[in-house]
Amino acid sequence: MTGGGGAAPEPPEEGNRNLENAVMLGFFIVLVAAGIWLLGTMADLRKVQDCAAQGRRNCATIEIPDRAR
Repeated sequence: MTGGGGAAPEPPEEGNRNLENAVMLGFFIVLVAAGIWLLGTMADLRKVQDCAAQGRRNCATIEIPDRAR
């Protein structure tokens, strides 16, 4: 057992910890949003590839602009 000459380490500041938590939450939200976008893109690509594998033509989606009335 050592003598008590050393000072106890100071706890981290609460404000700094809250900032770190906010940054991690933002990173997590961006990561989840990117994952959802990636899954949607992969699903669309799979549909086009399945269509082409069956020998069909014109498998790409055709986007028609809305008419202004």
